[in-house]
Amino acid sequence: MTNMRALLDWYAASGITTAEEAAPTDLYDWPEGGHRMPKPGGKYRSPPPPPSSAAPSPAAAPPSSAVMADPDGPMPTDEAVALAKQIAANATTIEALDDAIRGFDGCPLKPGARNTVIYDGVPRAPILIIGEAPGRDEDRLGKPFVGRAGILLDKMLAAIGQSRVAGDDFGDVCITNAIYWRPPGNRTPTKAEIAICLPFVERFIALSAPKLIMLTGNVPTHALYNGAPGITRSRGAWRDWPGPDGTPLPVLPVFHPAFLLRQPAQKRLAWADLRSVASRLQAV
Repeated sequence: MTNMRALLDWYAASGITTAEEAAPTDLYDWPEGGHRMPKPGGKYRSPPPPPSSAAPSPAAAPPSSAVMADPDGPMPTDEAVALAKQIAANATTIEALDDAIRGFDGCPLKPGARNTVIYDGVPRAPILIIGEAPGRDEDRLGKPFVGRAGILLDKMLAAIGQSRVAGDDFGDVCITNAIYWRPPGNRTPTKAEIAICLPFVERFIALSAPKLIMLTGNVPTHALYNGAPGITRSRGAWRDWPGPDGTPLPVLPVFHPAFLLRQPAQKRLAWADLRSVASRLQAV
C-alpha cells in the first residue's frame, strides 16, 4: 500500500490526474488499434474484441521500478548535495563527469525523465553556454537545445561565427544545462533541484575551462549567482566566475532563445549581447 501511495503521488506531481486505461502505456509507442478511436461526431468506440481463439491477455505488468517513486521518499536535499559534490570532485574529465551524472540518483527529477541531458557541442570549447532544463524535445532526444529554441540558438551563434559542430569553419561552442532532467510539465526547477545539480555544473565549468560563459535565462543565472535579479535586469551585464587556474572567467547572462520566440521584439537586446560576446572573445 505504501508503494502504491508513493506511485500515485508521483503521478499527481507529474500532472497525471486521470486514468484513461486500465494499464499504463507509453505515449510515444502506442500499439496499433490498442486505444479507443473517435467516431464521426466526436464519440468514441472501443477497438474490436480479439478472436475467441486468441490466448487470454496476460495480467498487466507492474510499473517499472525506473519510474516508480522510492517508497522511502527522495533523498534529503542536503544529503543529495553532499553526494553530488563528492561524485563531481572525483571526476577528472568531462567524459568521466558525464558518466557520473548519468549514474547519480539523488535528484528527484530523474525517475520521471526519459533521458539525462548533459551536454552537446565541442568539449572544452572557448564558449560554454549553460541552459536551463530539458524540455520535451531535449528529454526525448537526450541533447540540450533542440527544437525551435535550439534552431534559433544555432542561428544566433552563427551570426557571430560560432557553432556547436566541430570542424565547420566556425568557432567551437559547448552547451550544457543547469538541470539534467526534465521537470514535470516543463515547470520551473525548484531551488532544491538546482542546488542538487549545481556541484556538477561547477565541475563541468572547471573541466571545460572556457574563455567565457553564457547563461541563458533565469535558472542558470540564479544557480551560479544566488540572489541575482531577473534575467531582464541581469542580461547584458558581465560578471566573473572563478576559473580552474584562479583567473576569473567572464560570464554574461542572456535571454533564453525560447523567450525570444515568445518576445521577438527583444531580439534587438539579444543581438547587442551577442556582439558583446564576440568582442569579449577576441579580448580574452
